[in-house]
Amino acid sequence: MRHWMSLSLGRKLSIMIMVSTLVPLLSLGAFTYLISSNVTEEKIKQSGIDTLEQMEGKLRFVIGDIENISMFLIGQSDIQQYLSQSEENEELKGRILNLMLNLSSSKKYILNITVYPKKFNTPLSNSTIYSSNLDDLINLYDVKEKMWTGIYTISNYSGKHQVISFIRPLRSIYTYENLGWMVISLDETFISEYWSEPHLGDGRGQVALLNETGNVLSSTEREWLTQPFDEIFPGATSRILSGKQGETDFGEGQDRKTILYYHQPITDWTLVGTIPNDLYSSQNRFILLLTAIAVVIMVVINAGLVLFVIQRVTNPLRVLTRLLTKVNPDGPMPTYYSSSRDEIGRLGESYNMLGSHIKELKQQFIRDEARKKEADIRALQAQINPHFLYNTLSSIHWMALRTEDRRIADMVGALSDFLQFSLNKGSEYCPVHQEIAHIRNYAQVQSIRYPNKFEVDINVDPALNDKIMLKLLLQPLLENAMIHGIQKKTGKGTIGIYLEQSGHSMNVLVIDDGIGMEEHRLQYVRDIIGQTDGSYSPGASYGLRNVNERLRLHYGPMSRLTIESRLHAGTRISFTIPFLEVPYENHDRG
Repeated sequence: MRHWMSLSLGRKLSIMIMVSTLVPLLSLGAFTYLISSNVTEEKIKQSGIDTLEQMEGKLRFVIGDIENISMFLIGQSDIQQYLSQSEENEELKGRILNLMLNLSSSKKYILNITVYPKKFNTPLSNSTIYSSNLDDLINLYDVKEKMWTGIYTISNYSGKHQVISFIRPLRSIYTYENLGWMVISLDETFISEYWSEPHLGDGRGQVALLNETGNVLSSTEREWLTQPFDEIFPGATSRILSGKQGETDFGEGQDRKTILYYHQPITDWTLVGTIPNDLYSSQNRFILLLTAIAVVIMVVINAGLVLFVIQRVTNPLRVLTRLLTKVNPDGPMPTYYSSSRDEIGRLGESYNMLGSHIKELKQQFIRDEARKKEADIRALQAQINPHFLYNTLSSIHWMALRTEDRRIADMVGALSDFLQFSLNKGSEYCPVHQEIAHIRNYAQVQSIRYPNKFEVDINVDPALNDKIMLKLLLQPLLENAMIHGIQKKTGKGTIGIYLEQSGHSMNVLVIDDGIGMEEHRLQYVRDIIGQTDGSYSPGASYGLRNVNERLRLHYGPMSRLTIESRLHAGTRISFTIPFLEVPYENHDRG
């Protein structure tokens, strides 16, 4: 992994930026999920409390309605008169029963209204009650104040019913004397319908109505009726009945429930609702899914932005790196093109400036090296020419002793022309015919010195006479052929010099029938003349090397000497140069 990252700046930047952004992003996502989960749980709980409050409002309305009906009945003159008499009055009884029947029929939650007279044992009821468990809960004759009973069972013509009854003493409106008791029974089946609307916990909650002692009066769960709430949720009753409203947790793990409660102050009853823990989990899973989707989208967007920025930063650097790795030492540095003005753009400008500077330095180096080579060649020429002049003058001296005046005059004339051309400090270039005249003078001087030793055959394409070439190229080759080829040969030798045109180039061939060279010597000479480091080895062919170096400097690497030789067969030296159009000065004698 470390090696993989170390190979790319883009990878390093991508990993660092992604880590530096993903850690806060994931932390923010986790924090958002936790906060949202807590908020959602609190909202569910608060919604449950609000639902219980709405249920309590409906219950309060029923309780108030029942008490109002009881007060209405107590104030009826027929009831007051009927209960004040010591014997039953059938006419009053009939009117009272009709009134109670009308009242119970108008309220579907009222199952029965019964009046128990104190002075006689026949109760008045809007329906015939076959059996009742009220006596198991309370002694009616001991009731001194209004009260609500617990849940019990009564049977009438329509079957068995679970009821909750409101009991209050019937007193005279004149003397406040106790005349009897009124019992109004509420059908638990109709009351429990209030616990289903609105839905608690998305319909998954359970609702129960507890009396002041914690027994279940009504519930959405039929099996809970009449049971103490502590038997269903052990230890929860003490927490529920201690406050007006609130919440408490019950159970552990998957069985964990939240118990919500809301107190009814009129009857001292308490509405209780339970919400299963997996309701929070389902809501939290939804929040987790939304959070995960949001985080993934942000990660994708962030990754795209990071890659875009990294590409914008590293692409110019990658281009610069590619340009630097492809730099050709023999050519110019490639140009970097940038449209930005930032640090990368300025780096590219610095790279271009460096390339221009290196190009100038290379050109300056080449010029300096060329000047140095030219200076070395001129110095060598200055050493060679005086040496040649010394030998020539020596020959003239001996010839003068023999008094051969005509030959001396010809030799001195040829020598004069030769020196005038070779020692001239003017142009480096000359027409071909001047170069040919120069080697003819050289050959004439050498033929006087070495009579009957060699012949020179010069063959030049007439179209080349006025073409411009670098001067002093042929004389070193002619001299090399005479000294190293012909003079070491027994008998007379022949040197051929041939110039012919080939397209826009000139082919030059110098060939002799001298002693030639062995293969290892030929390879040594080739290696020597091909050196470009400026070093010289003892016994090296200075003349050939200088010619080859001058050809390379003035005409390029393609113009170089080609040497072929066989022992006792001769040597062949050739080169090709392009045509040049350069100014020159004519230094021939007029």
